[in-house]
Amino acid sequence: MKKISIFGVTGSIGASSIDVIQKSPANQFEVMGLSAHSNYQRLAEYAINTNAKLAVITNEQFYYELKSLLSGTDVKAAAGNDGIQEICGFDNDLVIAAVVGSAGLYSTYQAIKSGTNIALANKESLVCGGNIIIQECIKNKIKLIPVDSEHNAIFQVLDIHNLDAVSSITLTASGGPFRNYTFNQLEKVTVREALNHPNWNMGQKITIDSASLFNKGLELIEAHHLFNMPIDKIEVLIHPESIIHSMVNYKDGSTLAQLGKHDMRIPITHALYWPKRYRGTNIIENLDFSSLAQLSFATPDYKKFPSLNLCKDAIKIGGTAPIILNASNEVAVDLFLKNKIKFTNIFQIVEKCISNYSHHSISSISEIIRLDSQYKKELLSSYYSYIQ
Repeated sequence: MKKISIFGVTGSIGASSIDVIQKSPANQFEVMGLSAHSNYQRLAEYAINTNAKLAVITNEQFYYELKSLLSGTDVKAAAGNDGIQEICGFDNDLVIAAVVGSAGLYSTYQAIKSGTNIALANKESLVCGGNIIIQECIKNKIKLIPVDSEHNAIFQVLDIHNLDAVSSITLTASGGPFRNYTFNQLEKVTVREALNHPNWNMGQKITIDSASLFNKGLELIEAHHLFNMPIDKIEVLIHPESIIHSMVNYKDGSTLAQLGKHDMRIPITHALYWPKRYRGTNIIENLDFSSLAQLSFATPDYKKFPSLNLCKDAIKIGGTAPIILNASNEVAVDLFLKNKIKFTNIFQIVEKCISNYSHHSISSISEIIRLDSQYKKELLSSYYSYIQ
């Protein structure tokens, strides 16, 4: 059996991972540790149902509630970073890193240091800690298996032994619910409208990022680090049907793509079973090509959605720029969800933060975590001045 731990188990990726594990044939997986930030009820439910050895609530104020729910079971309760360290101390074969946002950086890094292969669904770890994370993976001889549907698609079709034969990588994007809006229409977008994604069922943060195309911009940075590919060789293509999940273009004129339904359990299943492939009864049905009316494509509108160029600029600037980009986007999205700013203010805030802050090199994960917290506090205290 493959020993699995999941960070962020109560989020959409974590929940889908539990679903795949439970629908897999018996004796495929042993669940070791599960973590969540504050949803102790769901954490306890998953831990009991999977016979996990340890459940960790990272918000320590909910520790006693979690411990009470696990009383009388064989599941141990723990809290905070000590609990994360305990999960990393297990003899895991794979850790699924599914914590949303920069909050997932610490646990992902600790799992890498423990020498465990990572199924990475936390793109912010690479956005903020890119080179440090990759070097730690090399040092500990572990594999990063991307779970994002786009990066998992590339992972499946990229010929890693012939990278010099690759001309470019194409990340596909649904375009979100506002791809045909004018900029004036974008200014009037409501939270409810922005959370209504046409294809994917995701958490609030990633859904807003998808609507603004910031998610795709962050994926550009993630792909740059994951596949050691220059940022100018990574393209974005709007593909509203979300059937082709990404493509690798080769210098001989070939283009290899991975196709499938828009269901995150597909890349999760691939990551869980890698380097083998799932051999049981279909968890997700294969595509019925005869039922597909069309596959359409379009170039992104970079003026209407400046998020893409902002993310490209951040990786070119380097140092603290991607950290500032990510921190300001997280704050801006939260402000939008609380109806404190307009949808288009998200772009404005991120752009001004990147312009206003000075940038310097980064040498450690602890420095990234400190700066992330510092930038967010500073922006929260003065965000109104960024949208005048």
